[in-house]
Amino acid sequence: MPPILLPASAAAFAPRSTPNVVLGSKVERWLTETLKRTNRVKRPLNSVPQHFRCLTETLSHPSAIWTLCSLMLPKAPESELRKDENPLVEALFNHQMVAIEAYIVHVDMVSQHEVAFKLTPETIEALVDYHKDIHSVDTAAATWHWSEKEVQLKKLQDDFKQAVNRFVYRTTAIALEGLEEDGAGELLRGKSDEVRSAIMGLFLPLLPPPPRVVDVVRPTPLLPSSTGAENWWQPTMSQRQHTSMDSWRMVSSSPNTTSSDATSSMWASMGMNEMQLPSPSSSFSETYSTECDSPPQFYSAPMTTAPYTAAVTTAPIPQLPLPSTLLQQQCSTSMGFGGFDWGRYQDFALPFAM
Repeated sequence: MPPILLPASAAAFAPRSTPNVVLGSKVERWLTETLKRTNRVKRPLNSVPQHFRCLTETLSHPSAIWTLCSLMLPKAPESELRKDENPLVEALFNHQMVAIEAYIVHVDMVSQHEVAFKLTPETIEALVDYHKDIHSVDTAAATWHWSEKEVQLKKLQDDFKQAVNRFVYRTTAIALEGLEEDGAGELLRGKSDEVRSAIMGLFLPLLPPPPRVVDVVRPTPLLPSSTGAENWWQPTMSQRQHTSMDSWRMVSSSPNTTSSDATSSMWASMGMNEMQLPSPSSSFSETYSTECDSPPQFYSAPMTTAPYTAAVTTAPIPQLPLPSTLLQQQCSTSMGFGGFDWGRYQDFALPFAM
């Protein structure tokens, strides 16, 4: 769609001047009949220049004011309106009729086939006063208070003043059929409803600022699968086994030289009859006998150079029976280990400690 060019008189705050009229090479019949009907002085209309001159002079007349529509507006803010049981009385005392008047600034019968109307200064002033004294009060009372409310209200009034001064209503050129004497006229064919909707659309409400978005920080659950403070933890087999092993007073098999020295000195100070090892609980019910089935077997530890020999005492190591022979003898678990160096205990793993 080509851009629509309007004369300078259609700009905001521009004074009224002679309208811009553009006619084609052939004038339509309905326009000729309209000009003959509205002119008091009979003048020839046989050519395009004669139509141009007649139409321009008619629309430039000071009384060439068109009534686009009428608005029913309240006389005072809503809090000051009169209350009555009869709605007709309320309408008469609380409302006023405001006529929306305009004059023609542009007529195009060639490209756009349209007519442009601009509001009169009196209509603009009446709308600005209504917006400032009534509409602004009502819309401010309908919103909550914030720090910049007065500033936004003043800006809303200034924006309305600019918009109503820039307001130009465009319609088809056939609207000139409503032309009357001295250039005045009214819109026909339901065009007044369009103007009424366009004018009321300029009255914008006062919008408060949007609320601030607050991020809700939710604590992360420690156990997403847990449904309550219930005793979900159960002791495992390793803990029960550790409890049973404590009674045996087992020595750690890790190569810790400090614990080896302490253990060696402890066993060296004990007599052969003082060391008693409790019998481990057997997983099978077999009766133990106090008689030895076979003679005890002994193991001679060779004297080798090990990585931990620096922490081992220099006392001679006596022969130590193998742990497996203790179960084979089935005689008694009370045995004496005199002078045994427990620093090398990690080299021998008892079967019940696994």
